[in-house]
Amino acid sequence: MNATAFRRTGISIVVAGAAFLAACADDAPTGTNRRLALPDSGTESRAVDLGVCSDLRAPAGSKLAFHVYAAGVQIYHWNGTGWTFDGPSATLSADAAGKSTVGIHYAGPTWESNSGGKVVGSISKRCQPDPNAIAWLLLTAVSDGPGIFHRVTHIQRVNTVGGNAPSDRGNVVGEEARVPYTTEYLFYRAH
Repeated sequence: MNATAFRRTGISIVVAGAAFLAACADDAPTGTNRRLALPDSGTESRAVDLGVCSDLRAPAGSKLAFHVYAAGVQIYHWNGTGWTFDGPSATLSADAAGKSTVGIHYAGPTWESNSGGKVVGSISKRCQPDPNAIAWLLLTAVSDGPGIFHRVTHIQRVNTVGGNAPSDRGNVVGEEARVPYTTEYLFYRAH
C-alpha cells in the first residue's frame, strides 16, 4: 500500500470511529430512562433538567465543576425492627459504562478522587421521583480538601436506580444488606 492510500485509509478509519462513538454516546445508561440534560453552552452556568425535582437545583451562581457516574451498593443493617442506613460503597467513573474509574464514594457521605482529594456532604433536600429507587439529593459540602473537590459547595445525586432498603424483615439483629444502586453525581462550585 502506498503512503497516500495508507493516509486515506487511516483518515477514513478515524472519521468512521468518531462517527461511531458519536452515534453511541446517547446509548449509555444514566439511571432511569431520563437522560442527564446539560446545555451545550460551553462552561457557563449549566443546569440539569431535574423534572419534578426542581427543588434540588444548585443555588444561583453555582457552576457545574464536574460530573461522575457511580455504581455500587447502599449498605443497611437490621436493628430488630427495621433496616438502618449505614452508607454507600461505590466506584466513581468518568463514563456511564464504568470503564474509567476516577474515585470512590463511602459513608460520610464522602467522595474521594484517585488523586486523594475529598469532599464530605450533608443532605439539604430530597426528592423521590421513583419509589423503586433511592431519593435524588441536593447536598451541601461541609468539608473539602485539596485537589479536584477543592471549593465544591454543592453536590446533586440524580438518576438513581435501586438502592432502597430491603422490604423484607431481617433474620437477626446486625444482619447486613448490600443493595445495588447506580446514580450520577454532579459537583458545583460558587462563581
